[in-house]
Amino acid sequence: MIDLHTHTIFSDGDLIPSELAQRAYVAGYKVIAITDHADHSNYDFIIPRLIRACLKITGNGNILALPGIELTHVDPRDIAELASESRRLGAKIIVVHGETPVEPVLAGTNMAALQADIDILAHPGLITAEEAGLAATRGIHLEITTRKGHSLTNGHVAKMARQYKAKLVLDNDAHSPSDLVGREMAVKIARGAGLTDEEIEIMFANSQDIVRKVQG
Repeated sequence: MIDLHTHTIFSDGDLIPSELAQRAYVAGYKVIAITDHADHSNYDFIIPRLIRACLKITGNGNILALPGIELTHVDPRDIAELASESRRLGAKIIVVHGETPVEPVLAGTNMAALQADIDILAHPGLITAEEAGLAATRGIHLEITTRKGHSLTNGHVAKMARQYKAKLVLDNDAHSPSDLVGREMAVKIARGAGLTDEEIEIMFANSQDIVRKVQG
């Protein structure tokens, strides 16, 4: 299993990076990306510390940890700049907090994110046809999420991705140990979103492709 969207105490997660990594390893994960919430106030604080932590975790050999960031509740006009700056600072995985139906995310966030240099649009909510098509064209992955309220629109995201040939990934958006659901539950959630077993395997392979790309 691969999870490219997790959080630690550097934002609103419960665990320090080393404990998150250890618990993910025990839960059967081979790769995680640590993508703490950020905006202009803290991205330059978080990324260097996650780089240091992930190098140490990966060097210990149990699990590959990738430093990333989740740009969260950022004004759409600022997303491209912050994504570029995050990449420059060394973030390997850039996620944008999409227009989930359970938070007051600014309208236009999905579109601005899909026009920026990012890897994953997280929980994009009621994503439009135009947005799904742009995700497909630009090779940006749309997220099927196992996390609570954000998962309410998984079925819609899966449908739009299928229709417009956008790539999907499945992430836990883990904030605490109980959020690391493992492969069996992840498959059930993906099936609940209407994905076929073949589509689920392709989705898991998409995460592997992202990891291979960022490793060079």
